[in-house]
Amino acid sequence: MIDQISVIKLFISLESIIIATMLPIYILLPSKTNFLQIVDMPITLQVPTIIFLTICFSGEIVFKAYTLYILIGLFLLPIFYDGGSLGYILTPNFGYLLGIYPLIKITADLNKEKQILLKKFLRITILALIIMHFTGIIFTSLQLILFNNINLIPYYIGKYTISKIFYEILLLFPILLLLKSLKKIRVF
Repeated sequence: MIDQISVIKLFISLESIIIATMLPIYILLPSKTNFLQIVDMPITLQVPTIIFLTICFSGEIVFKAYTLYILIGLFLLPIFYDGGSLGYILTPNFGYLLGIYPLIKITADLNKEKQILLKKFLRITILALIIMHFTGIIFTSLQLILFNNINLIPYYIGKYTISKIFYEILLLFPILLLLKSLKKIRVF
């Protein structure tokens, strides 16, 4: 028998992942020339959304939703950040998409607790982000070695990891606020 609640959670997760992938993030900063300046962050809401969904639902549901997302992006619609299709496997972005799987597995441990300690949340999610980026680096490096472009490895590490991981860690704090409102996290 199909559990209807799990199916609903699966489709909510899938829809949230697709929408979050397409949402750029802008912040307002003070400026000398204008009162405020709009700055585009080099990431989308995809990773924070996946972390949030994994903690709220379960790792298994988000894992399935993310697998559907990958399949849709590879075979049906160009829903990835930079497009889609089977050719996307040859881009450096695909390694980071694969890195989401260990991120889901690691953050799924937080779902099992009724209330999460702040330090544990930060420790686990930062570790999950590091492993996600490490997976992306490994995939991209192997790809570049295979295609004899070894000299591009530092460039891709800078472009896809160093320039983004700080922002992803920064976006853990809005997740904390959402979890706090759901009473899933406690500070002490």
